[in-house]
Amino acid sequence: MRKIFVVASTLMIIATLLLAMYLNPNWYVILAIIVALTALGYYDMVQTKHSVMRIYPVLGRLRYVMEELRPKIYQYFIESDIDGRPINRIDRSTIYQRAKRDNDTMPFGTQLDVYSEGYEWMCHSMAPKDFKTLDHNPRVMIGNKDCTQPYSCSIFNISAMSYGALSSNAVEAMNAGAKIGGFAHNTGEGGLSHYHLKHGGDVIWQIGTGYFGCRTEDGNFDEALFQQKSQTPQVKMIEIKISQGAKPGHGGILPAAKNTPEIAAIRHIKPHIEVDSPPYHKAFSTPKEMVQFIQKLRSLSGGKPIGFKLCIGHKSEFIGICKAMIELDIYPDFITVDGAEGGTGAAPQEFSNYVGAPLLDGLDFVHNILTGLDIRKHIKIIASGKITSGFHIVRALALGADACYTARAMMMAVGCIQALLCNTNRCPTGVATQDPKLTVGLVVEDKKHRVANYHKKTVESVVELLGASGLEKKENITRSHIYRRISFQSMLTYEEIFPSYPVGSFLKEIPLRYQKDFHHASADHWGMTNIGSWSN
Repeated sequence: MRKIFVVASTLMIIATLLLAMYLNPNWYVILAIIVALTALGYYDMVQTKHSVMRIYPVLGRLRYVMEELRPKIYQYFIESDIDGRPINRIDRSTIYQRAKRDNDTMPFGTQLDVYSEGYEWMCHSMAPKDFKTLDHNPRVMIGNKDCTQPYSCSIFNISAMSYGALSSNAVEAMNAGAKIGGFAHNTGEGGLSHYHLKHGGDVIWQIGTGYFGCRTEDGNFDEALFQQKSQTPQVKMIEIKISQGAKPGHGGILPAAKNTPEIAAIRHIKPHIEVDSPPYHKAFSTPKEMVQFIQKLRSLSGGKPIGFKLCIGHKSEFIGICKAMIELDIYPDFITVDGAEGGTGAAPQEFSNYVGAPLLDGLDFVHNILTGLDIRKHIKIIASGKITSGFHIVRALALGADACYTARAMMMAVGCIQALLCNTNRCPTGVATQDPKLTVGLVVEDKKHRVANYHKKTVESVVELLGASGLEKKENITRSHIYRRISFQSMLTYEEIFPSYPVGSFLKEIPLRYQKDFHHASADHWGMTNIGSWSN
């Protein structure tokens, strides 16, 4: 579009100049207008604040004109997302405002219907804590008894998004922002690229079923490559991706248009072909083998924290992993719980909409099982799945999370306008494309500060919310602090909706709600065992 603009504007200037000189002097008026628009277009192409204007000079300004013309209340309408859960434009506006360091306060009070089913809120205290006296940068130490290089992790980090799905500029901006703000950047399953390392931000290297970046020619796990790359100082933790909420039970998808020679070299695959990751890991085939694989990665990495990410499906399978942990006395340093509402640039619709447990249900289940079996002390929990605001983080902490990831909010911080073209290589802001004509719009030097700003303001909002509840530390938040409206006449706390259990209580008696899941769980097999042998 930039080249077209340069050529078209030059030709129009020449044509109108000739018409004015040889046909009619009135054409000088048109010439002046064209020259003014051309100058405006060249300014758009060199400015660094707005990606759309850099890529689409002059025409890109129409987007911002429409934003000013539309009724402001439109920004706050309640709308339904594809999974049926109510979301609102307030959170979306807040992301942009915080990233740009604009005023994110709201006039006229809440724009939400507080009497509608699903409305949530947290309790405040008559004796709130002074925000200024609290820790503005809460962190969690990840690393258990077998970890020799524990990592002090921010409570809010960049979720898994691969280079290939994202442009190099987007990856650079996110990592540079992570460096400024002191938080972590998950690579996604696409491998560890030099764009993840260029700016020095902390990295969580995700290993998916395709073993990109540490795979043999036939697609198996390559121990030597993993050992070499995992000991890179910037790599602070390693995350094994079992499944993700956007397409649980389905491998990753990289469209052929995005599979450039550079990306193929990073992933150790052939370029210009669609890449579908296997739906399962070849390196292990049972819960016990998976736990042993965790120990192997910890050893190969030099003792760095190792964890795994999953969206909860068959509950018995997760319990089987826990049984294997206890039997082998080997524990992951962290578990990332992804929700079915998690996003992606490409996934079959049925998988995105109808497979996997939502985040709140999965998080409640994982925390309860680990606590009831008295192994929670070994494992930290990271929550992921449409987390965009301070309240979302507090809500996850109340259900048992130690830290959170966000993906779509960080994409919006670097310029995403939700054009929904992620899988076409035609992202108009240069975020989710490999087309150099589009990626030029995303200026790393500008967007890295937006990423850092958004993270800082959101974490501070978490601290303020905790202080308003009379709490000094995130560890003090409980499920009883969060309420949800069930109907017009009924409100329940999260403790009532998601009952918690005492530490080690499952070692004495399994609660009725989990008895069938424990009965079908095995450390030696995936899937439900003993089917048909259960009697009520």
